[in-house]
Amino acid sequence: MMTDARVESGVNGELRLFGVLDYQSGPAMRRAGQALIREHKGKRLLIDCSTVEKSSSVGLSLLLAFTRDAIASGQEVVIAGMPDDMREIARVSGLLDVLSLSDETRGAV
Repeated sequence: MMTDARVESGVNGELRLFGVLDYQSGPAMRRAGQALIREHKGKRLLIDCSTVEKSSSVGLSLLLAFTRDAIASGQEVVIAGMPDDMREIARVSGLLDVLSLSDETRGAV
């Protein structure tokens, strides 16, 4: 089954992640996101995960990579709308402190 995963730039320059983030979709999304981050002109990059359907640890690797890319180009990163499965993997991996999550999704537990 082909996963319809993609990353694109939203109206306000945010990075929007869509679909299923897994080993099949990861490499292409990594390249696309890197290119979009390079083009991003703002000082703050919002990464919107609210349209992610499902994510393996690959999704978190992408978020870490995108965070590194943005920081390297002088941008501050905020991650919003992270689904529960991604948040749980981040918690178990000890990455909640590393990723700058905005807490607009249900107060932190």
